[in-house]
Amino acid sequence: MHLFKTKKDNKIYAPVTGMMIPLSEVPDNTFASGMMGNGFAFRFDSDMIFSPCFGEVLVIAKTRHAVGIKMENGAEILLHIGLDTVMLNGKGFILAVKKGQKIRPGTELLKIDRKI
Repeated sequence: MHLFKTKKDNKIYAPVTGMMIPLSEVPDNTFASGMMGNGFAFRFDSDMIFSPCFGEVLVIAKTRHAVGIKMENGAEILLHIGLDTVMLNGKGFILAVKKGQKIRPGTELLKIDRKI
Protein backbone atom coordinates (compact mmCIF):
# COMPACT_ATOMS: atom_id res chain seq x y z
CA MET A 1 0.00 0.00 0.00
CA HIS A 2 1.34 3.39 -0.91
CA LEU A 3 -0.29 6.39 0.70
CA PHE A 4 1.40 9.70 1.19
CA LYS A 5 -1.42 11.87 2.50
CA THR A 6 -0.91 14.21 5.41
CA LYS A 7 -4.48 15.46 5.83
CA LYS A 8 -6.53 13.19 8.07
CA ASP A 9 -9.74 11.76 6.68
CA ASN A 10 -12.42 9.17 7.48
CA LYS A 11 -11.72 6.99 4.46
CA ILE A 12 -10.97 3.29 4.75
CA TYR A 13 -8.10 2.08 2.58
CA ALA A 14 -7.19 -1.48 1.62
CA PRO A 15 -5.09 -3.05 4.40
CA VAL A 16 -3.39 -5.45 1.96
CA THR A 17 -2.56 -5.84 -1.70
CA GLY A 18 -4.77 -8.25 -3.56
CA MET A 19 -8.34 -8.70 -4.73
CA MET A 20 -11.30 -7.49 -2.66
CA ILE A 21 -14.23 -9.92 -2.52
CA PRO A 22 -17.70 -9.78 -0.95
CA LEU A 23 -18.08 -11.42 2.46
CA SER A 24 -20.66 -13.73 0.92
CA GLU A 25 -17.81 -15.44 -0.97
CA VAL A 26 -15.79 -16.21 2.18
CA PRO A 27 -15.87 -19.97 2.85
CA ASP A 28 -16.86 -19.51 6.50
CA ASN A 29 -20.50 -19.08 7.45
CA THR A 30 -19.75 -16.76 10.38
CA PHE A 31 -18.36 -14.17 7.98
CA ALA A 32 -20.34 -15.02 4.82
CA SER A 33 -23.68 -14.72 6.66
CA GLY A 34 -22.83 -11.26 7.98
CA MET A 35 -22.96 -12.51 11.58
CA MET A 36 -19.81 -10.50 12.34
CA GLY A 37 -21.24 -7.41 10.65
CA ASN A 38 -20.88 -5.72 7.30
CA GLY A 39 -17.59 -5.69 5.52
CA PHE A 40 -15.50 -7.25 2.80
CA ALA A 41 -12.65 -9.69 2.44
CA PHE A 42 -9.43 -9.93 0.45
CA ARG A 43 -7.53 -12.61 -1.35
CA PHE A 44 -4.22 -10.99 -0.61
CA ASP A 45 -0.79 -11.68 -1.98
CA SER A 46 1.58 -10.14 0.54
CA ASP A 47 2.69 -10.91 4.07
CA MET A 48 2.07 -7.43 5.47
CA ILE A 49 -1.14 -6.08 6.98
CA PHE A 50 -1.41 -2.29 7.15
CA SER A 51 -3.73 0.14 8.87
CA PRO A 52 -6.67 1.02 6.65
CA CYS A 53 -7.39 4.32 8.43
CA PHE A 54 -6.46 7.00 10.93
CA GLY A 55 -7.26 5.85 14.44
CA GLU A 56 -6.08 3.89 17.44
CA VAL A 57 -5.41 0.20 18.02
CA LEU A 58 -8.30 -0.76 20.27
CA VAL A 59 -7.66 -4.47 20.77
CA ILE A 60 -5.29 -7.18 19.62
CA ALA A 61 -6.44 -10.79 19.90
CA LYS A 62 -4.28 -12.91 22.21
CA THR A 63 -3.68 -15.13 19.19
CA ARG A 64 -2.66 -12.07 17.14
CA HIS A 65 -4.95 -13.08 14.24
CA ALA A 66 -7.23 -10.06 14.67
CA VAL A 67 -6.77 -6.34 15.32
CA GLY A 68 -9.53 -3.95 16.33
CA ILE A 69 -9.22 -0.29 15.39
CA LYS A 70 -11.22 2.70 16.51
CA MET A 71 -11.29 5.33 13.78
CA GLU A 72 -11.07 8.99 14.68
CA ASN A 73 -14.78 9.38 13.88
CA GLY A 74 -15.65 6.67 16.45
CA ALA A 75 -16.33 3.85 13.99
CA GLU A 76 -14.74 0.53 14.87
CA ILE A 77 -13.09 -1.87 12.43
CA LEU A 78 -12.06 -5.47 12.96
CA LEU A 79 -9.27 -6.84 10.78
CA HIS A 80 -9.46 -10.64 10.97
CA ILE A 81 -6.62 -12.39 9.20
CA GLY A 82 -7.33 -15.77 7.67
CA LEU A 83 -9.77 -18.57 8.40
CA ASP A 84 -9.29 -20.87 11.38
CA THR A 85 -6.19 -18.83 12.27
CA VAL A 86 -7.18 -18.69 15.93
CA MET A 87 -6.03 -22.33 16.09
CA LEU A 88 -2.47 -21.21 15.29
CA ASN A 89 -2.39 -19.71 18.78
CA GLY A 90 -0.38 -16.71 17.59
CA LYS A 91 2.23 -18.71 15.70
CA GLY A 92 3.16 -17.00 12.44
CA PHE A 93 1.87 -13.54 13.40
CA ILE A 94 4.45 -10.85 14.16
CA LEU A 95 2.95 -7.69 15.66
CA ALA A 96 4.26 -4.26 14.74
CA VAL A 97 1.84 -2.26 16.94
CA LYS A 98 0.50 -2.31 20.46
CA LYS A 99 -2.86 -1.59 22.06
CA GLY A 100 -3.49 2.14 22.37
CA GLN A 101 -1.08 3.06 19.58
CA LYS A 102 -2.15 5.85 17.22
CA ILE A 103 -2.05 4.75 13.60
CA ARG A 104 -2.55 6.17 10.14
CA PRO A 105 -3.23 4.62 6.76
CA GLY A 106 -0.22 2.55 5.79
CA THR A 107 1.06 1.93 9.33
CA GLU A 108 2.33 -1.65 9.49
CA LEU A 109 0.11 -3.63 11.88
CA LEU A 110 1.52 -7.11 11.53
CA LYS A 111 3.37 -9.52 9.34
CA ILE A 112 2.35 -13.09 8.69
CA ASP A 113 4.49 -16.11 8.02
CA ARG A 114 2.58 -18.08 5.38
CA LYS A 115 4.85 -21.12 5.85
CA ILE A 116 3.32 -21.86 9.27
